[in-house]
Amino acid sequence: MTSAVRTPAVAGKFYPRRPEELRRAIQEYTSTEQTGRIAAIGCIAPHAGYMYSGHVAGAVYSRLQIPNRVIILCPNHTGMGHPLAIMTRTSWQTPLGDVAADAELGTALLQRYPAIHEDSAAHRSEHAIEVQLPFLQTLGPNLTFLPIAVGTSDFSVLRELGEALAEVISAQADKVLIIASSDMNHYESDAVTRIKDRKAIERVLALDPRGLWEVVMNEDISMCGFGPSVAMLTAARRLGATSAALVKYATSGDISGDRDMVVGYAGIIVE
Repeated sequence: MTSAVRTPAVAGKFYPRRPEELRRAIQEYTSTEQTGRIAAIGCIAPHAGYMYSGHVAGAVYSRLQIPNRVIILCPNHTGMGHPLAIMTRTSWQTPLGDVAADAELGTALLQRYPAIHEDSAAHRSEHAIEVQLPFLQTLGPNLTFLPIAVGTSDFSVLRELGEALAEVISAQADKVLIIASSDMNHYESDAVTRIKDRKAIERVLALDPRGLWEVVMNEDISMCGFGPSVAMLTAARRLGATSAALVKYATSGDISGDRDMVVGYAGIIVE
């Protein structure tokens, strides 16, 4: 039983508030082709307003088999709450309906990794998980999910989180997909952003969580969800991942026409 409802924080801002408009947007961004979908271990999908990054997120989700159980890791943009925060008994509301948290996965993770805490404050105003849910609701209507907000850049903590996730997932009878919600470099020129993002993407494609952490730190790449991505890659490797593919890359300049100050978006699948 869920004990609370997490109401939308960015409906009408990052994505349409009206259900019919939201469904049309998701249909626009996703392919209806059902053949060749991948039973991936993990992925990276962006979380900006749909106008800017919806086409990249949609490209990722169009390629995936969406299982009934999903873990979504996101950065903590607000700075509120615990640095490692989950919600295990909450239903998340979007204009398309409610999605229940996966209490079984959450309880198992709390037992396996006590550094993580049950905490709603980190999630209350955070958009990075919320914007993923309409895609998942549309493509995986029987979805339950575990939301995890990551507010630390400590590599050892990120590695431990990924290892704990792998252990919890490997103990499940059902398929579990790990989604890292992340945009790429922020608020530099299109040319600089593409160079920086390529360096980070190369480490993801190499399934190299430590390398991703190092290049983000050393090259001053403002990839907001690098922590979730490091944890996802760590877990994916433990779960037997052998390859990663870049599905789509874009910057906000591709939509706005402003090439002086952009945000990068990458859609990557790990299998």
